[in-house]
Amino acid sequence: MGRQSGIARINPLADRTRQDVWRRIIEHDVPYNPLHDLGYPSTGRGPCTSAVPPDEVDRAGRWRGSARTECGLHGRSQMYLYPAFLKLRGRQVVVVGAGPVAASKLRGLLDAGANVTVVAPKWVDEAAAADVTRVEREFRPSDLDGAWLVVAAATPAVNREVAQAAEARCVFVNAVDDPSNASLYLGGVLHRSGVTVAVSTDGQAPALAGLLREALDALLPPDELERWLSEAARLRRRWRAEQVPMAARRPELLEALVKLYTRDGSQADRGAETATRGA
Repeated sequence: MGRQSGIARINPLADRTRQDVWRRIIEHDVPYNPLHDLGYPSTGRGPCTSAVPPDEVDRAGRWRGSARTECGLHGRSQMYLYPAFLKLRGRQVVVVGAGPVAASKLRGLLDAGANVTVVAPKWVDEAAAADVTRVEREFRPSDLDGAWLVVAAATPAVNREVAQAAEARCVFVNAVDDPSNASLYLGGVLHRSGVTVAVSTDGQAPALAGLLREALDALLPPDELERWLSEAARLRRRWRAEQVPMAARRPELLEALVKLYTRDGSQADRGAETATRGA
């Protein structure tokens, strides 16, 4: 009985070994969760469970990399993700897979200046035409040696192998539409006039992230972000020189953005409202 909850838990298999249980399952053709065959002996929701190699205990995959051990069977749990923007220029990035989904990821990586290597036995034309290093074969764990980032865009079985190899090398992996094998999620991204906005749904609803990105794109003023960015950069140089405290900077920036429009005269009211809402 739980000390705090008062819930009595009865385990009829407490005196059976794991081998005993699987022997009975096989002998009597008992249906079981197919995730067991993919390396998930202790299953849970979405990103809270990762695959478990044969040399680990069954529950090693629960909340891997965090201090937690439970997913929260009696209440909803939320894992906090740390948002960041990566500097990839001149750094090695490996993409596993060369299908349409993998090909869609290449442009952003190349635009960021990454040195991209693609590993896959079969290639679509778009991936084959990209300016990447081509490795036309099945994935090998050694392909990740020296990588800063990995994108797994293959089958679930290959993605799991990639995730295990990445974990062993302390490399973050983005597994496309496969959150259980990912340690990094990519959000819906909006680039405009030197401003980048990214939206994430913790890997659970990429389509929603895309819709929110489109909504932000429609909300932000089409021709004014560059002015805002220029003014903010000018003020930042002065703040650093004069050691203006952080708490005072945002109000001053807001006032400066409003003044951009009051100097324009005819756009004063509309501009002030836009700047206030955007800041």
